Amino acid sequence: MTDLTLDRSRPRPPWTLEAKALLMLAAPMALAQLAQMAIMTTDVILLGRLGRAELAAAAIGNTIFFAAWLLGTGPAMAVSPVIAQILGAQPRNRAGVRAAVRMGLWTTTLLSAPLLVLMLNARWILSHLGQDPDLARGAGVFVSMLCFGLPFTLAFQVLRNFTAALGKPGAATWVMMATILVNAVAGYGLIFGHFGLPKLGLMGSGLATSGSAIFSFIAMLAVIWMTPKLRVYRVFRRVRHPVPARLGELVRLGLPIGMTMIFEAMLFNTMTLIMGTFGEVAVAAHQIALNFASITFMVPLGIGMAATVRVGVAIGRGDPVAARRAGFTAMGLAVAFVCVCAAVMILFGRQIAGLYLGNNQPGDAEVIVLAAQFLLVAAAFQVFDAVQVVGAMALRGLKDARAPMILAGVSYWLFGAPMCILLGVVLNMQGLGVWIGLAFGLGVAAAAMSWRFNRITRAA
Repeated sequence: MTDLTLDRSRPRPPWTLEAKALLMLAAPMALAQLAQMAIMTTDVILLGRLGRAELAAAAIGNTIFFAAWLLGTGPAMAVSPVIAQILGAQPRNRAGVRAAVRMGLWTTTLLSAPLLVLMLNARWILSHLGQDPDLARGAGVFVSMLCFGLPFTLAFQVLRNFTAALGKPGAATWVMMATILVNAVAGYGLIFGHFGLPKLGLMGSGLATSGSAIFSFIAMLAVIWMTPKLRVYRVFRRVRHPVPARLGELVRLGLPIGMTMIFEAMLFNTMTLIMGTFGEVAVAAHQIALNFASITFMVPLGIGMAATVRVGVAIGRGDPVAARRAGFTAMGLAVAFVCVCAAVMILFGRQIAGLYLGNNQPGDAEVIVLAAQFLLVAAAFQVFDAVQVVGAMALRGLKDARAPMILAGVSYWLFGAPMCILLGVVLNMQGLGVWIGLAFGLGVAAAAMSWRFNRITRAA
């Protein structure tokens, strides 16, 4: 394993050393996140060229897909802190690492079946949530095609967290970079009927995304096999044999992690559904602004993933001071980055929105203006979003998952959602009111997560 401990022989302050170590680990993680986001952005841009109705249907359909993905990805995300603490305590414990990976694959496989049932009923669910029948129909087609890729994308997350905890986050980066190309070519061909492929529109977009998920899993297996440091763990050895203690640990840690992410993601997804009641222009503008804000969010998320490993290794070797330092350094680095991104959103909002639309259909100009307004609010809530995600993931490195789950639920659903509804629906501010409410909920979550991390690590 790469030495993730601090080099105390150097005269530089420990905070400087920690920042350097975090950045070295976070950079490839952030690149992988950006690559994953690029896949989604490619889909948005291609569907935007197809038409606003298709873009809106995919946006609404993704609310169902991501609900399923988040429910399944919790145990996969738990693999990283479990392995980090194992290696912090016993750097040569290959059997423990192998068991964690194997049981991570078990949990994602077992969860896939009920999640696929949820996805196959996307049209029925959206219709009963008051969505436009045409949008619900298109979303149902889109999500049904995403079903093929769900088990593979969850298994990929397990392998990705394994490589990250081993100090080899670049493995996933290269795979995701290749996946961008696979998804773009397949999407372009299947959506518009190029390269001799049938023109399938929304259905083609879903098939291309599923195909890229299958490719990423197979490619990740190949990278692990070709990397000696990863291959020696033989993660598929005795793959059919359960390890009940490790399986239980991943479930106990993973389910709260999944619920924490669901509380936040479903707040955004629910607000997407509310945007759907305001019309195609509102939901298209919302999707554009949310997509760009999500792109910039990938860097704080990568820093947070690195914080999980750094904090977990420090706790595993019995060094709570280093764990505290890692968490707060990560928060500072994330905030510094998003402040730069906020300036870009404020200055170039219309130009950013224009990248997503051809501006050759009636109503495109209206979408661009509205998306630029949303980006002004996104510039403000980015800071809150960076703090809350890094705080939550630093807590994950401590294997503290239940309390963050509760804090997330309270922040997003007792503070954020009511504010969105009050401003957007009751006071008729519509989309702008919804976005201000989202910023408010993220601010409460940021305060709660940073308070929790400070309290636990100070007591230690």
